Parts: sequence; structure tokens; C-alpha cells
Amino acid sequence: MNNGSMSLIEQVRTSCRAVAERATHVGINHDHIRHYAASLPVDQAISPELDPHIHYLDHGDATVAYVLILDTINFGSGYFPYLRKRPGMSGYFSIAASLTDFFKGQGSPTAEQLTQLSLGECTRILGQDPDNEIIRELMQLFAAALNELGQYLIAGFRGNYLELVKAADASAEHLVSLLVKMPFFNDVEPYDDLNVHFYKRAQLTAADLSIALKGQGLGFFHDLHGMTMFADNLVPHVLRMDGILLYDENLAARIDSEELIPSGSPEEVEIRACALHAVELTAKALKEGGHDVSPVGLDYVLWNRGQQPYYKEVKPRHRTRTVFY
Repeated sequence: MNNGSMSLIEQVRTSCRAVAERATHVGINHDHIRHYAASLPVDQAISPELDPHIHYLDHGDATVAYVLILDTINFGSGYFPYLRKRPGMSGYFSIAASLTDFFKGQGSPTAEQLTQLSLGECTRILGQDPDNEIIRELMQLFAAALNELGQYLIAGFRGNYLELVKAADASAEHLVSLLVKMPFFNDVEPYDDLNVHFYKRAQLTAADLSIALKGQGLGFFHDLHGMTMFADNLVPHVLRMDGILLYDENLAARIDSEELIPSGSPEEVEIRACALHAVELTAKALKEGGHDVSPVGLDYVLWNRGQQPYYKEVKPRHRTRTVFY
């Protein structure tokens, strides 16, 4: 596949479609797509929101810094069964709330402070157990990701969070291209002869900035509607539970027994790629039915559906220890 002339986001769509067409562990229930699309609450996709009780919103420039930092460490779902969570909160919301508390108490860390952030400080800020060996590994990755963000800001953007977003010139895709220069954002996996592009957190950063800033100022991206879904482990789980993704018997058994699925394995790449392509097909079906709902909007609907008890209690989602989601 020649990706040289494709935009970054078209590379995501094209490579994931190619995986879906040849996948052997995961299939898409094409016959159910149109009915499924019609059943979704598309009104929720039109006006996504971040929870103001959990996220650091309405603080101007500091909110930009908050979103960049949060999405820099918005990974580790494969570690979350061991995470110390806040009462009634998932792993993601526990991290987001802890970061909000830090911002309320300390304000935005400077880029220089990010470069110096230690494992111990990261563990303390996020309220984790320093003696938990598995979580220590995650906190070390978080610290490394934030060190990397600080270094990137200093090297290219005068140590300024706003300058990084301004450099995107109101283009979500341009922001993605800037973020993926940091290795922890460069979400590309090999599969057969393909390089499969996902760019989950880089795309999500643009979407989160847009939601947090109400689409105004640095939250305005003229091409946000053209982004794909954010390929993680929750939306594929929702699609599996809803009968859209079909796993082979062996893969289903491994996931149901909570076996870790290795990062970059054919099974893991197929899960993410097939989910992304299924959301593309669902968005297409909605558009044909007169609803102009983007894959980004559908991701919001499906991710929030995954917070419901049914999706958490009946079967486990797949777990992969990776820096990409």
C-alpha cells in the first residue's frame, strides 16, 4: 500500500479498512450495520460534553494545558484493573479527576517542570500506590510521556502549550501531525505487509480541546468532522456486545478469561482496526439515512455507552498494556 500521497487521517481509514478486509480473528456483522445505526441516540453525538466535575474546564489557557497533559497520559487501560480508583469512577475518570485536583492546587506545570517530573511525583499526583509493581510500571510510562511532552514544548514551541496548538492553524489533522512526532503518540502498528495507522490519542486531543473550549479560539478545528473514531479497547467491546464485531472462538475465550492480548499482535490490531472500520460504516449508514454524524460523534456515543453496568459486568473488554490507549 502506497501511503505517500495520503493525508494522515486517510492513512488511518485506508489501513484499517485493509485490515478489516483480510482479518482472520475479528469480523464485522455487515448485515446488522444499518439497523444498528438507526438504533443509536444520534442526538448525543451532536453535542458531546466533558464532565465539569471531573475535568479542569473554564480556565482559559490553563484548560489547554490540562487537556494536553491529560491526553499525553490517556493510556494504560491494560493496567487499570490494578489502578487505585476513586469511588464510583473508572480508571480514566480517576486519572482525570486527580489531574484536576493538581491543577486546582498547583496550577499548570511549566514545560521545564514536566521534563523533571519523576516516577514518585507522578505516583503521588495521581493518588496511586507506590508499592504496586504493575502500577509503578504505568506511572513510569506516564512520567516518561510527560517528560517527553515538556522536552517537545521546549524544543519547538518556546515551552508554551498554547504555541503548540496555535501551530496547528485550526486544523485537527495538522495538530495530529505535530503530536505524532512524539513517540508515545505515534500510534502505528505492523500487520502483514501493512503499517496500520490509528493515532488514537493524537486525534482525541483535538476533539477534547474542541469540547473543552466549546469550539472557540484554540478549540476551533475546521476539519474535526473528518477525524476517525479513537481506537481503544472500550468501543470495540461495546461493538462486540452489541453484535457488530464478531471474535473467533479462541480470541473470545482469551478475552473472557482476562488474558492479556499482546500489543501489536495480529489479534490486537484486528480488534482496533475492525472497530474503526465498523464505525466508519455506521457513520456512512447514518449519513445515507439523513443524519450527518461523524465517526468522532459516534465514538463519543459508544464510549459513554460502555460506562453502563451492562457493558462492564457481563463480559470483560480486551486488555492490552500499551502506551497508545
